[in-house]
Amino acid sequence: MTREDLLVAALKLPLEERAALADHLLRSLDELPEPERKNLWLEVADRRLQEMREGKVREIPADEVFARGRNIASR
Repeated sequence: MTREDLLVAALKLPLEERAALADHLLRSLDELPEPERKNLWLEVADRRLQEMREGKVREIPADEVFARGRNIASR
């Protein structure tokens, strides 16, 4: 299975399962040595910046993000 296959399969999971998977993946990064962890996060930041510049994703204002979070937390 390629990384792309894995991503496609993961995105088909229900929201709660995707969140749990993301949590596990993020926690696994904490087990890496600091220089490797830093490089991985820099790669993510560079990729996200490039996606924004190419118009593949859009910025979400912080107040909107926090409002969504409060809405979810209040359920």
